[in-house]
Amino acid sequence: MAGRGWRIEDAPRLDGRRAVVTGASGGLGFETALGLARRGAAVVLAARDPGRAEAARRRIAGAVPGADVGFARLDLADLASVAAFAAGVVASGPLDVLVCNAGVMAFPTRRTTRDGFEEQFGTNYLGHFALAARLMPALTGAGGAARVVSVASLAHVQGRIDLDDLQGATRYDPWTAYRQSKLAMLIFARELQRRADAADWPLRAVAAHPGWAVTDIISNGPGQGRGGLKPAMMNLAFRLLGQSAADGALPILYAATAPEAEPGGYYGPTGRGERTGPVGPSRVMPQARDAGVARALWDASERLTGVRFETEVGA
Repeated sequence: MAGRGWRIEDAPRLDGRRAVVTGASGGLGFETALGLARRGAAVVLAARDPGRAEAARRRIAGAVPGADVGFARLDLADLASVAAFAAGVVASGPLDVLVCNAGVMAFPTRRTTRDGFEEQFGTNYLGHFALAARLMPALTGAGGAARVVSVASLAHVQGRIDLDDLQGATRYDPWTAYRQSKLAMLIFARELQRRADAADWPLRAVAAHPGWAVTDIISNGPGQGRGGLKPAMMNLAFRLLGQSAADGALPILYAATAPEAEPGGYYGPTGRGERTGPVGPSRVMPQARDAGVARALWDASERLTGVRFETEVGA
């Protein structure tokens, strides 16, 4: 149970259930996909790089004999790719679990997606917003309360939603942009649950964060493969004070599978600073509870992506 050493073996069996995990070719996404496969779910690895995704698929198949695991290409920085991926998933039938995990971190210079969004806000948040909306027919057709899991971060603690400059066009700071994108993911989970309750959608939206999990996100973000003192120090701190990607994935798996995971809840490690430790409820900062900001962010997201949840479910 939460807070008392929950492990994936404590999750119910997921035989006959289907899951999509974004960013599943490595790190937290891979460990999440592996955990879901261990409980019997059919898992779709959603990732940009076919080579890495195929390697991940083979690793899961080797670790879980008989696992039903496949790959479909998804680039969250391209709304056309999101639409194509979602169409394929919807055409394949009901979807029980969507894990919105993929993310990028703190690019030193401002970059934009194919659609012109600041890349962290566009990839980490807007791409997932559009994906979840387009997958609503599959999620609401799952015959039960399908799960939508939003992966947030401890970074949300210092995050702020700048509704006047969501894209960091006026003033770009890599960490400000990252914190905003992860705060947006937490707000999204809570607002999605509020709307699901109001519209009686058979859906459970839950958020989670991995604490300090050792993955390659620092090297691929602030480090950009160039080395440097700050990325090196960050990597060292994560290795000394953090936990493995497998342990970091446990709160995500809890959010995706545990019957006791509360709708609209937020879970992560419960040790010092929420960096490591057993899974349990995490603190939600006041800026993530602001209903007015949540509604404004949702409206902006619909406008920017051109996708409406209500339209997708025929409301």
